[in-house]
Amino acid sequence: MPFRISGVILPENKRIEIALTYVYGIGRETSRKILKEAGIGFDTKTKELTESEETKIRENIETNYRVEGDLRRDIATHIRRLKDIGCYRGIRHIKRLPVRGQRTRTNSRTVRGNVRKTAGSGRRAAAEKT
Repeated sequence: MPFRISGVILPENKRIEIALTYVYGIGRETSRKILKEAGIGFDTKTKELTESEETKIRENIETNYRVEGDLRRDIATHIRRLKDIGCYRGIRHIKRLPVRGQRTRTNSRTVRGNVRKTAGSGRRAAAEKT
């Protein structure tokens, strides 16, 4: 049976250290910390875990970490608060521009949705030869 944490099915053929990062809110460092507390090797494949190891991991995550829906809701609440008070960061979120001081003349394509608004030289193509 597949190993589920917070509604996410972990891939069976990956190392458990990597598989845990499929859960929103768990990165490599957090994954290693969870496995160290549970006493499980980093190189263990997900399908090789026993039931007791799975429950150790699941209980550790549920008690000590905010993941998936709760974390997404918290982040959305923080962003909504910034927008409501009208601070600089909130305004940047509203305008869908980079929030953390990045330049916008170039390199802000991902935040703006890959918008390319560069103008050409303005010259028309030469008329055909007669």
